[in-house]
Amino acid sequence: MTGGAAAREVRGRRAECAALDQLVSEVRSGRGQALLLHGEAGIGKSALLRYVGRRSAGFRVARAAGAESEVELPFAGLHQLCGPMLDQRGRLPGPQRDALAVVFGYSAGAPPDRLLVGVAVLSLLAAVAEDRPLLCLIDDAQWLDDMSVQTMTFVARRLLAERVGVVFAIREPAAGLAWRSLPNRAVEGLSSDDARALLESAVPGRLDERVRDRIVAESRGNPLALLELPRGLTAAELAGGFGRPDARPLAGKIERSFAQRVGVLPAATRKLLLTAAAEPLGDAGLLRSAAARLGLPMSAIAQAVEAGLIDLDSRVRFRHPLVRTAVYRAASPHDRREVHRALAEATDPVADPDRRAWHRAHAADEADEPIAADLVGSAERAQLRGGVAAAAEFLRRATELTPDPAIRAFRALAAAEAELRCGAFEVASKLLLTAEGPADELHQARITLLRAQIAFASGHDMAAPRLLLDAARRLEPLDLELARDTYRDALGAALLAGGMAGGADVAEVGRAVLAAPVPVRRRPGDLLLNALAVLWTEGYEAAAPLAHEAVRAFRADGESDQPWLWLALVTSAMVWDEEAWAVLNQRHVRTARALGDLSVLPLTLNSLVCLQMFRGEQSAAAAVIAEIHAIGDATAVALAPYGALTVAAFKGDENVALPLIEATTADVLARGEDSAVMVTHWTWAVLMNGLARYHEALPAARSAIEHPNESGVWYWSHAELIEAAVRADRPEDAAGAYDSLAPRLRAAGTDWALGVLARCTALLRAGPDAESCYRQAVDHLGRTGLRLELARTHLLYGEWLRREGRRRDARGQLRTAHDMLTAAGADAFAERARRELAAAGEVVAGPVARASDSLTVQEANIAALAGSGLTNAEIGAQLFLSQHTVEWHLRKVFTKLGISSRKQLRPLSQNG
Repeated sequence: MTGGAAAREVRGRRAECAALDQLVSEVRSGRGQALLLHGEAGIGKSALLRYVGRRSAGFRVARAAGAESEVELPFAGLHQLCGPMLDQRGRLPGPQRDALAVVFGYSAGAPPDRLLVGVAVLSLLAAVAEDRPLLCLIDDAQWLDDMSVQTMTFVARRLLAERVGVVFAIREPAAGLAWRSLPNRAVEGLSSDDARALLESAVPGRLDERVRDRIVAESRGNPLALLELPRGLTAAELAGGFGRPDARPLAGKIERSFAQRVGVLPAATRKLLLTAAAEPLGDAGLLRSAAARLGLPMSAIAQAVEAGLIDLDSRVRFRHPLVRTAVYRAASPHDRREVHRALAEATDPVADPDRRAWHRAHAADEADEPIAADLVGSAERAQLRGGVAAAAEFLRRATELTPDPAIRAFRALAAAEAELRCGAFEVASKLLLTAEGPADELHQARITLLRAQIAFASGHDMAAPRLLLDAARRLEPLDLELARDTYRDALGAALLAGGMAGGADVAEVGRAVLAAPVPVRRRPGDLLLNALAVLWTEGYEAAAPLAHEAVRAFRADGESDQPWLWLALVTSAMVWDEEAWAVLNQRHVRTARALGDLSVLPLTLNSLVCLQMFRGEQSAAAAVIAEIHAIGDATAVALAPYGALTVAAFKGDENVALPLIEATTADVLARGEDSAVMVTHWTWAVLMNGLARYHEALPAARSAIEHPNESGVWYWSHAELIEAAVRADRPEDAAGAYDSLAPRLRAAGTDWALGVLARCTALLRAGPDAESCYRQAVDHLGRTGLRLELARTHLLYGEWLRREGRRRDARGQLRTAHDMLTAAGADAFAERARRELAAAGEVVAGPVARASDSLTVQEANIAALAGSGLTNAEIGAQLFLSQHTVEWHLRKVFTKLGISSRKQLRPLSQNG
């Protein structure tokens, strides 16, 4: 490109060019950067990518471009971008190297964890950038396949200390959560002056001013429109401008302009352009092979090159993505099928079976079982690489090409299930209409089940419990194990919806479970399901022994089925079994990681945070919350921040907790999650009790227990209500909550349950009876690992002793409480203990600023993990960071703390 042409390309883009120059400068100095350029078709995004590519002297520049026909192929975008770098994969840690080997087809294996793939690509780019800075330019990113989008946006969010820059260009509107929160810059139309100058440079001879101004106005400053639309038009046509009342959107007009330029080329040239457009990898060898099969001389492409539509050397590149679009859309269906057939024949069936199958599918004009079968095979391979969206698309197309109605119905159901897993609920629902074809009763029952699952997954639909219950009943005589799994899901949906459930509550589900046939082979999950059914039909006291038995069965059996495991760990908290909660929670985390199930992992990590706070492990809880945030960044999985709410509540930070509680409440109400509303009320009650604002804690706790669902949170809310009511001088409220809670705690019978029961009893008693109960509470809770529960008991005991006038005895309890609560990170409760100590005659200094307080959350997490003995690579794998970023954070930590050895970080890894 000449200097004049280059300058014209970025005319009027001073601000955008300055931003890109700054990005290059930052990357050159070792600070990773990402930028999302977004704007309408033809606005100049591709020109800006070319500009920054030219400005990056000394960089390695990697390029990729999305294409409509590639959207369904898993990791197709990554293949373009990273393929030339894979010779560096030997520099990666083993698990990351293995993940890339599966993704890029070098070896077979289980589908890799999506976050592991993201970290592996991040590490690969960082390794390549060790030799020289790396700039990744990705055009038409709206047409990247889903897995490439997830991976590259994950990488872009986690660039920090790498000499790597990533610039995306995406057409407006940028759809999908994946693009949110990336640094972005809108590319808008040129100013009137710049647009006029650009138009005049593109039109030979003098242009009438009125025509010029009309063209500028109607193009809205779109550079591609200004450059391309006047080409080939006569003076008379220019005099009429471009606008017509029935004109299509600008992108359509630009495409039509390109199509007009293509239309005047010889037929052989047009057919070669169409072949190139249908093969978006830009493989020149494949284009030549396909051309030979079509009987086309490669020399025919010369006229397209001379017309500035395409470049051909070792790769095939269109001048602009809209040229490719215009060529493909303007072709007849017959011609499209013909070139896809040639490309399929030219594609190696061993080296690239999936692309060959996809070209064959596009070449088909009627049902074809061999092609459909090939697509099913491609779907299976895509699933092994973790390409769920690609598998769904392969199965959908296979369904369309299947001639046998029964097989078509079977494949439609499989396609719908795959679409559900990747969140395409509307597409899945439409596929179920095809799945309704001639099939047996089990198949029809599975359709009913999938409709219910779609209702639940698409937003915890309040009708989901009823739909799932109906599906379970229909499955009973056909597949009893699947029926019981569905009863489990119906129960979970009903628990989540609570009072918002649409026509089927937990009691009705429980009755249906107890009425269903008993399976011959009883799994731990069957014991658990029966226990929960009894809970909701006969009450807690009848269910507690059965629930304990089921939880023990899960611990002994090693059951790792995700949905059952989740229900088991929730039940362990319900029966106050702290050890089982911990064991099953850790197993669930390990299982979710191994499966790469990022839709489930955040939920169980939030449960882990809650347990860690009860145990006083604030540092560990903060690290887990950081991981939850990282997963949210990578996957855009939206989940109520239960863990963060719990930490903020116990910490007593009202400025953090209050906005979080308000935002979460609005979100979960909109989604119909009644149980999550209860969680927000519970955390508000904890916060207010910690701040000694009992009159505010009382209504919050009362609101929580108005959402009865027999969960751990519901019971804990009773305990908060009793404490708040006693301190607010509302004994009748305390007595009512106690009468509801006490029988359940006795039935649970664990040290945790009996300790909380004794503490609540003490709050309602006086004199020696109260003291005896406090001592029992300390004794029971002292045998658990729940240091926060024990510390709160010491606090209440000390407060009672001071009010009894026993100041010396009170100081001992309050001092213990203060130290434990401070170590546990329960700052508001610790401050409550400090004030009580002062009232009892012992002055305790307020919180002392520590050097570690200057650390950011991320720095504190990394310091704690390093102090526990993890290597930089292990820390990076856990927090989804590159080793360079971990090293960068640790250098800042060492500077802030004034230390020089990782051994000096060990105190930060201690939790109290």
